[in-house]
Amino acid sequence: MKAEIGDRLHVHSRTVGTPDQTSEIIEIHGQDGAPPYLVRRDDGHEALVFPGPDATIEHPPGVDEQ
Repeated sequence: MKAEIGDRLHVHSRTVGTPDQTSEIIEIHGQDGAPPYLVRRDDGHEALVFPGPDATIEHPPGVDEQ
């Protein structure tokens, strides 16, 4: 998993009826875009996240992956 500041971390729900969670990546604490990530959730809460296999990185529109 490789991210850049400004990307969105999308954690897919594992429970029916529970919404997915998306957060903006505001800091990267790993090397070369690797986790852990400091994220800001839509409600303003910030957390240090070590994403699991149920998470994906979404780049802002118009940004090409390398």
